[in-house]
Amino acid sequence: MADTDDTSRAAAREAEQATRAVQRDVDALRPILNNLAYRDEIGQLDAFATRFTQYQALDADILPLAVENTNIKAQRLSFGPASEAVRAFRQSIESAGRMAAARNVPAVDTLVAQAEAAILEVQVIQARHIAESGETAMSNMEAAMAASEAAARKALESLKGLLPPAAAPQLAAAADDLARFTALNAEIVALSRRNSNVRSLALSLGKKRTVTAEGEDLLQALEDALARHHYAATR
Repeated sequence: MADTDDTSRAAAREAEQATRAVQRDVDALRPILNNLAYRDEIGQLDAFATRFTQYQALDADILPLAVENTNIKAQRLSFGPASEAVRAFRQSIESAGRMAAARNVPAVDTLVAQAEAAILEVQVIQARHIAESGETAMSNMEAAMAASEAAARKALESLKGLLPPAAAPQLAAAADDLARFTALNAEIVALSRRNSNVRSLALSLGKKRTVTAEGEDLLQALEDALARHHYAATR
């Protein structure tokens, strides 16, 4: 699985070229076997052609998915812009919290900690969501993220009543940072839901591996049979 769109597209083109080359070889071999009346070998070639058709059908699903790179794109958003939004949010809300009057410090510190913990919880779940392939598990994670985002917004709103007017710019910045993170999280979830890398990898390591192994066995059997004909002809 390539880690960039350009590399993915290049690998897909290479795979398609190799597949066409195999098909040309099959098409060229068939009339030769027919002319030689090698019935058993024709049967082996037909069996391989059936497996190869299955292989091509799997590739038709796998290659477009692999080129999309949605899981990798989600991961980059999570580790890059989303992580930066979390850092900015924490910086803004902590800056606002330091302006609390002495009597409000315990309550303010608690709310700041709650807001930070909630947003960090979303960030942790993102990584699990990106790697997950199960629909139910992803839905449960999304519900947990939504609850944490709501908790962060609630804590931020509660801070407004405990902090002086001078903290308004920092609170506004924190609200903007939280909104930016929430929007990025929605984009990450959408990309992760597509699951193109996870699905293409599962197909490659599952059905495609089985079909490939069966095709290789049939080709080896055909090669051995043709070698025996050659040996008999040269004796």
